[in-house]
Amino acid sequence: MKKYCMMAIALMMSVAMYAQRENWKVTDKGPSIDNYFTLATAEAVCPDNEGFIRRWTLLEPIDKPNRGNTVFTDSYIKEHLGMEYFKGQFSLLPKDGQKVKVGKQKLQWHKMDSKLYNVKLFRFATGLDKQYYGIVFLATTVIECDEDIADVRLSVGSNSASLWWLNGEETLLLSGDRRMVADDGMSKRITLKKGVNVLRGAVINGPGMSDFCVRFIDENGNPVKNIRIR
Repeated sequence: MKKYCMMAIALMMSVAMYAQRENWKVTDKGPSIDNYFTLATAEAVCPDNEGFIRRWTLLEPIDKPNRGNTVFTDSYIKEHLGMEYFKGQFSLLPKDGQKVKVGKQKLQWHKMDSKLYNVKLFRFATGLDKQYYGIVFLATTVIECDEDIADVRLSVGSNSASLWWLNGEETLLLSGDRRMVADDGMSKRITLKKGVNVLRGAVINGPGMSDFCVRFIDENGNPVKNIRIR
């Protein structure tokens, strides 16, 4: 009897692995999304003590099947993360609850505050009972500055590859099959302008966990904290 139970378990595991490999449209409710996120309020917030930005408007995952992450070359990332998945993607500011159509998918934006310095996209997806493998996540945040802040660098860690734009300009690309490490990639020196700055990101992954962390670093290597996040 024990032998047949073990065989049945092995068969179920094999079927699940095959489904993940061939279809990717796998869901797992897993831990509650409340373990990782809270709903954002109307008031502006500041970065955390290390300068990490925790407030983001996140789009439910876009279906983008990839059997592995080795294909995430610079050219692949520019082509597949730089493309417009829906009209107005690079110009409109998404609102909480707003819905868009990507192919046959109807996806919703969620304005969230991460409880951790890194934004757990994998748990964002599982918490909403959405697919979490073979996907693209889109993220947007609005940064307010009381004055120009010159000579800063956008600093990002992501799992897996990602592409980032500040005020409509491509600012940083992280390619390859990578794990998220804080400050893994840094942009050239840029200026956060006085007033409103819009930061957009796209993260792609095949199998595995997905997350990212973002902050700005000043010319002395210190985190920029004198900004507000809307």
